[in-house]
Amino acid sequence: MITTHTLYEPQRQRRSPRRLALAALAATALTLSGCAAMWAQNPDSSLKPVKAVAMEGDARVMLTGHDVVAYFTLGHHALGQPQIKSVYEGVTFRFASAEHKALFDQAPKNYLPQYGGFCANGIEYAIPWGGDADSWRIYDGKLYIFGGEASRDAFELDRANSLKLADKYWAEEVAGSNSFLQRTKRLIFRVPHYKTGAELAQAVALAKAGGVPAPAPKPVP
Repeated sequence: MITTHTLYEPQRQRRSPRRLALAALAATALTLSGCAAMWAQNPDSSLKPVKAVAMEGDARVMLTGHDVVAYFTLGHHALGQPQIKSVYEGVTFRFASAEHKALFDQAPKNYLPQYGGFCANGIEYAIPWGGDADSWRIYDGKLYIFGGEASRDAFELDRANSLKLADKYWAEEVAGSNSFLQRTKRLIFRVPHYKTGAELAQAVALAKAGGVPAPAPKPVP
């Protein structure tokens, strides 16, 4: 089967030049569209990689412009204003008020989201991906962002061990890496404890239903 497929695949491609052209165009578009994101997420600073995007004249805006101080002072996420901002380690932070900017400027590290603002559940698997400003938690005075409620619920099934794993992989692999290359690597070569989204969703559903206890702690390599 493999040999036959390999022999006939080039012939099928020669018969479909339009399909090849479309595939090449799609690949080019993906490459070009990824350039801006790659630039934004990988500053030449200690914050690399970071969940940032280009917005309204700013090359790297943390968390699509959400105010990182608001999580601590207001207890909820809030959009910052483009005119109230600070640049720290090459990344722009926007704030909802001048007071929040002043707090950040006094001690920026107190307000930085952990793992560059990427989904903490993703970093548990060494994958810098996702991160929604409205899905978050503060643990022990530190801000953690998640890719959504489902990701947060999965992380909190065994929060202590999830934090250990995320801290380990951030320190040993992700911090300082190129977000796109690291993501690609770990989507192909998965960590030993990797679970699919479906598997995590099932574990969360069972835990919420009280059907089974939370999963046994995942081993920290």
